[in-house]
Amino acid sequence: MNKNAQAIIHELKHHLPFTATATLIAVLISLILIKIPNFNSELTFGILHPIHILASAIVTSALFYCYKKNFFQAILIGVIGSIIIGSFSDIIFPWLGGTIFQFHPHFHLPIIEKPILILSASILGGIIGVSTKITKLPHFVHVFLSVFASLFYLLTFSTTINIGYFIIAFIIIFIAVIIPCCLSDIILPFIFIKERIKHCNCRTC
Repeated sequence: MNKNAQAIIHELKHHLPFTATATLIAVLISLILIKIPNFNSELTFGILHPIHILASAIVTSALFYCYKKNFFQAILIGVIGSIIIGSFSDIIFPWLGGTIFQFHPHFHLPIIEKPILILSASILGGIIGVSTKITKLPHFVHVFLSVFASLFYLLTFSTTINIGYFIIAFIIIFIAVIIPCCLSDIILPFIFIKERIKHCNCRTC
């Protein structure tokens, strides 16, 4: 097994317990929130998704810039990675999982419905990432945001919600978060850098 494959497996193993814990916490919190009168899950998702895109762009751009000091390339990679991967983790994967388990979710894609908001969030995240070179803290935030955004997408756009829903939702969200988030934050930048994955020289790593 080559060095990159070993590094990727190491990162995935490292993030599995944290992602599982974050998902469980999100499910428990959502059980409390949905009992609050007039709680608006659609508004919550509408806030969480752009913030998730922002955090994702920060990490991806910062990690790329750690290795290759190209301002515009780093931001571009951050924008592309955050929007594509964020759409998969927050919308497409939860929608597919909800469809498979017959939650009958409606499909809503913010990059199509609110392109200015999503593009602005990703560009701002890219600029922050390149400027600060922060990679660790935003990834922690990124995972939590992705978990909550994915969960509230299911809560908002599913027509079937019961106790069994939350058990299955845990599985759907865990898969929707662990693969896309690690792909976006850790693996994607190195695909474009084309060098061995290693610890970067950023002051925050």
